[in-house]
Formats: sequence, C-alpha cells, structure tokens
Amino acid sequence: MWQQKSFEKEGAEGALYLVPTPIGNLEDMSFRAIRIMKEADLIAAEDTRNTKKLCNYFEIDTPVISYHEHNKVTSGKQLLDKIKSGQVIALVSDAGMPTISDPGYELVQEALAEHVTVIPLPGANAALTALIASGIATQPFYFYGFLSRSSKGKKIELETLKKITSTFILYESPHRLKDTLQSLLEILGNRKIVLCRELTKKYEEFIRGSIDEAVRWANTTEIRGEFCLIIEGSEIQEEETVKWWEPLSINEHVEFYINNKNMTSKEAIKETSKDRELAKRDVYNAYHIEP
Repeated sequence: MWQQKSFEKEGAEGALYLVPTPIGNLEDMSFRAIRIMKEADLIAAEDTRNTKKLCNYFEIDTPVISYHEHNKVTSGKQLLDKIKSGQVIALVSDAGMPTISDPGYELVQEALAEHVTVIPLPGANAALTALIASGIATQPFYFYGFLSRSSKGKKIELETLKKITSTFILYESPHRLKDTLQSLLEILGNRKIVLCRELTKKYEEFIRGSIDEAVRWANTTEIRGEFCLIIEGSEIQEEETVKWWEPLSINEHVEFYINNKNMTSKEAIKETSKDRELAKRDVYNAYHIEP
C-alpha cells in the first residue's frame, strides 16, 4: 500500500498533474488549470497544435511536447524520467479530462508504479455535462465511452450493455452515429435516449426522445459535431444465461480483446482465461499452437 500526500513535498519533487481543458467554451477553463499550466516545466499534449492555441489564448508560455496514442510508449518513458528528475508535467488532452476516452491512462499507471505523485484537477467533462441535463436518471450511471468500430465488436458490447439497469453513456462521432443508433434500436429495443452535441459551444443541442425517433431524426438530418449519448437503462435485470463470448472460438475471443480493447496478446490471453475459467496455458496453446 502507498499513501500519497499530494502536496507534502510540493516544490521539492516532480509531479504529474492531470489538467482538464474546455470541451468547447474557453470560459470553462479554471483559474487553477491556467496556473498549473503556467507553472509546469512542460505541458504534455495529445495534439500540440490545439494546445498551443489554448496556451496563446491564456498567455501560457510553457513548452508543449507531444504525448498521444501513437507515441505513448517512448514519450511516456521520457516524461516519467523528467518527473523523477524533479520536473512538473501538466498532462492535457484536446478537450476534457485526460484518460477519459483520451490518452494518459498508461502514463498514470507507470507513474504510480514508480511512486510518482499524480494530482488530478477537476474540470470540464462531456459525459457528466450531458448527463445532468438529459432528464434521464442521473444515478446510478455507467460510463462506457466509444463503442468498437467493428460491427461484430459493437454487437458484442451492446449485448452486454443491454442488460444494464443503470443509465449509460456513450460517445460517438458524427460519421458513425446513424449506424450506432440503428444498432441500439435493434439490440436494446426502443427506450429513452438523449443525443447531446456540441456541448458548451454556440450550437449546443439536446435531442430528447426514443431511440426509434433518434434513428428517424438521424436519417433526415445532416449530422455534425461530436455526440454524447445518454441512454435509459434496462427496466428488467435479465438473467444472463449466455455469456457474450460463448459464440466465439478461443481464437476469436482473444482476437476480440486485441482488436477492440487494444490489449497485447498476453493481456488478451489472460482476460480470455478469466472469462472462460480456463488455465492461461490452455488458452495460450489454443491461440498460438493449435491450428
């Protein structure tokens, strides 16, 4: 067990700050977030171009370096080395909370493994902003984020979400919205949904109704903006008689985790063995050895 006292050694040791940025309206940037970004030795950003625009607006002249999904292994090690040498790093994503459907989770894990102080700041978040104005039960709720891009992966995920009695939250891009809404209708049935787009921006919009109505709306409208979907939970807790993975072979089960959950083969084999209550060696042999 490690008990972190976040500010006990402030100024004497390095630290990793997780700094939320506005999801649309720049006025949602907090005074504290601006101060931390100004005082940090470096800002690690998902997209340096977007972050530099934000920095210019708030007159933040701290150097900005890249940390994103494609360089997180090498960049993460470099950032961790800098923190351990005494530097303060502010991690930001393009919009909203770092690590929530954005890069940063692996860096936090690696930092904590080294007993590096990780300090979160409160701030803008699309999921909670949408939820509280949705009119659908706000608690309990389940945040899922983006569904799989593959049709098979999306179907498997929705079959699991179908059984949840809590309100649940999805993110979706404009070019995949129609397909996702159709999948929701086919698998979940017709229940309440709220489509939230362009949150905090000039064209913020809430489309409230049923999934069937949302499908018809999407098929007759030019879809623009990033969406947050608030979906009513199941009224009846279904007894799970069939596991989501039962139709899959062991190979397909492992591949699902690799392709849809960004796991390594080792991690995927471990999760598959847990799901199926099999020895990891048996799953490994089925995946790597058996034809």
